[in-house]
Amino acid sequence: MAIRFLTTILLVLADCGADAMARDVWIQNVTIVSAERASLLAGASVKIHDGRISEISRSPFKGHRNDVVIVDGTGLFLTPGLIDGHVHLGEIPGMLPEQEIAHAEIAKSAREQFPKSYLYFGFTTLVDLNSNPQDIADWNSHPLHPDTFFCGAAMIMDGYPMSFVPKPIRYRLARYFLIEPGDESALPPGIDPAEHTPAAVVARMKRDGAICVKTHYERGFGAARDLRVPKVETIQALVREAHAANLPVLLHANSTDAQAFGIAAGVDVMAHGQWNWNTPNSVTELTPEVTTVLQAVLDAKRGYQPTIQVLYGERDLFDDDFLSDPKLALAVPSGLINWYRSPEGQWYHERLAKITGIAPGAKADVDGKAIARVNHVVEFLAKRAVRLSFGSDTPSDETYANPPGLNGWLEMHRLVDAGVSPAQLFTAATLSNAQIFGLSGEIGTVEVGKQANLLLLSADPTLTLHAFDRIQTIILHGNVIASDALAANRSNAPAHP
Repeated sequence: MAIRFLTTILLVLADCGADAMARDVWIQNVTIVSAERASLLAGASVKIHDGRISEISRSPFKGHRNDVVIVDGTGLFLTPGLIDGHVHLGEIPGMLPEQEIAHAEIAKSAREQFPKSYLYFGFTTLVDLNSNPQDIADWNSHPLHPDTFFCGAAMIMDGYPMSFVPKPIRYRLARYFLIEPGDESALPPGIDPAEHTPAAVVARMKRDGAICVKTHYERGFGAARDLRVPKVETIQALVREAHAANLPVLLHANSTDAQAFGIAAGVDVMAHGQWNWNTPNSVTELTPEVTTVLQAVLDAKRGYQPTIQVLYGERDLFDDDFLSDPKLALAVPSGLINWYRSPEGQWYHERLAKITGIAPGAKADVDGKAIARVNHVVEFLAKRAVRLSFGSDTPSDETYANPPGLNGWLEMHRLVDAGVSPAQLFTAATLSNAQIFGLSGEIGTVEVGKQANLLLLSADPTLTLHAFDRIQTIILHGNVIASDALAANRSNAPAHP
């Protein structure tokens, strides 16, 4: 059923800021779906005041209708906004910095659209796993954007990913890198080793406003398979310092040995599923070694963030129909899509084709074995009620096939296809992520006192993913936004009356 607004005009924030003071909102006769509840709450009335949920009852609205925005929720489901716990907001997917400079207008349009694209697909909160205060401030300068937080990236000196940046600039750009004992002599002048111990790095992150710590265990891929990895004692020390500062630690770990390392180091969340098993590539059925590590994840109650869409972000580069997908046009401005089609915009596809030897249109051959492995991993863990954390890793690399917002929607489908139930997925993207990132006092559930970052859906998301196919309405800090106003390649919605 379509939403019927009983005020003169729906409040839509197309041009005003998300933090602008909203009128009170009263959502009537709606069904509340929230992970902390054992069952749905039907026929509810939800009042929003000053951007927060101030009342949940079964009482109809009483008062003067011109004082509030009234939303008829008959036949609709009210849920918390979704939390994408793994994004990278500093880049335009598929565009190198020099290309962004050369195509400034296309890039500007994209950067203005992308915050809206996340909202369009229901993501009212984002966590950037490798950022800094300035980049987050730039992102939050957009007039309308999801609530955005960041992790500091505590990468090992000269390991992944700073190894891909030329010396000596890598030591300036990697604000929170770690120096292990014995490596001090390799530093260029002006870098103080005392500022790069686990204690110093975590303290700097905390001062900068980070809500989490991201570290890495990556031996490499492609031609580079001998990258430095940290000592377990280093990451154990990092975890101790982070926990003392109330910061969770996520580990980039897509292999069996990396996740075994993460268990030994005591990290809180494995960022990525196991798609590298340290076995011949032909092996796709669970091995005893893989099963042992997965059981250790379960026994230790670690969070698990599969990011299956990472692999499809490479596969879709070889799909001739990807750039014509109507859903892509909801997330990405037409100018950027057209640039992706150009020879210049195909640069990453051409690079990957040379590395893999895969011809255009042969998408089924790309990462097929890795996808099979991670699907088996996710199915194993989902059946045993793993503590699932939702994250899309947008963009995972320099591929244009990880579009903001849409990439999260795609990740949801990958997870359900792999064996995660819609109810497990819903909890992962709301309550569990809020708890993992220390945000559960503010968001993640529909409760009195919480921020009114909410979604109105036409179906129960714990039963079907189709609930997210076309979100009816997004509510951000109490501001009611028609989803059509957020889509790329659509005319702007009317301004706030």
